[in-house]
Amino acid sequence: MDETFDYISENLKKIVFNIEEAKAKYRSSNDAVEIMAVTKTVPYEAVNYAVECGIRLLGENRVQEYLSKKDFYNPKAQVHFIGHLQSNKIKYIIDSVDMIQSVDSFKLAKEIDRLAKNKNLKMDVLIEVNIGDEPSKSGIASTEAENLICQISQLENLKVKGLMAIPPVGGGEKYFEKMHELFIDIKGKNIDNIDMSILSMGMSSDYELAVKHGSNLVRIGTKLFGVRK
Repeated sequence: MDETFDYISENLKKIVFNIEEAKAKYRSSNDAVEIMAVTKTVPYEAVNYAVECGIRLLGENRVQEYLSKKDFYNPKAQVHFIGHLQSNKIKYIIDSVDMIQSVDSFKLAKEIDRLAKNKNLKMDVLIEVNIGDEPSKSGIASTEAENLICQISQLENLKVKGLMAIPPVGGGEKYFEKMHELFIDIKGKNIDNIDMSILSMGMSSDYELAVKHGSNLVRIGTKLFGVRK
């Protein structure tokens, strides 16, 4: 492994330590929390170094950037698409990503389902919730999430695996609490064809708070790879 990327392994150790500390304070030490490496603007060489350090999940924000790097990625890691996704871009990623975390409308879900059927595959998805009702962010309103999930449950080539959110910057713990409550509420309803197993929330600036409030998948970019250039 290239010594110039040593800082990544040190950063990962700190992230793992902080997650374990948060679990020790607020959760069970047996609770699994997966670390996703968010790869926006990060060269594939650095991403592959992170994979060699133990990262098994990559998060892609932009279709064009992902397409330029995907053939160089270490196949040990899964790739999730986490950015805003336009319907006309689905066809470029449908057969190479393992999950789409940013589904926020039935229109988008139907197109993913159609293209997945054409490829004879099933696509795992998360429902993106705009938990802070911010006009500048994508995601469905929390009050409409359950209805959308019920609609999507009828699609044969798409499987809802949970929820994703990006709470307002500096919004404190209330949005994490609200997301966890929504997750538990929907999970408890045992909707057919829905597997509410993933709550994806928490990024570099707030992942410890997210872990406190039930997140089992944190998306880390800056704290792992450094400030984007």
